Amino acid sequence: MMSITDAQRPPRWKPAVLWTLKGLLAAAFLSAGGAKLYGAPMMVENFQHIGFGQWFRYLTGTLEVIGAIVILTPSLAAFGGVLLSCIMVGAIATHLLLIGGSAVPAIVLLALSAIVVIAHRDQTDSLFDRYDT
Repeated sequence: MMSITDAQRPPRWKPAVLWTLKGLLAAAFLSAGGAKLYGAPMMVENFQHIGFGQWFRYLTGTLEVIGAIVILTPSLAAFGGVLLSCIMVGAIATHLLLIGGSAVPAIVLLALSAIVVIAHRDQTDSLFDRYDT
């Protein structure tokens, strides 16, 4: 027979799946951000087409690396997810409006980042609770 505390406890597999998701997201964003910071020719060319200058490549790469690190920090994971989600909204818009190519990878990364935000919504809820009056 299941007790009330057993019914309230999340299944054991959920934390493992969430950590796996966060690890894969961090790897993807560390790789993409690192390529931007390193100056991979494809990244340089893409950002040349965007038209903001190469400083925007450095900014984007830095934010991706920061987001990848923050998403793995338990007390800040939601904020890392929000940062990465915002970056992906910009990436989707950039693909659709400026440089072409498939926006599907950015859409998938946006969805996965949003899952992290939802899974850690207690972190964002506590932030907004401070401003409720």
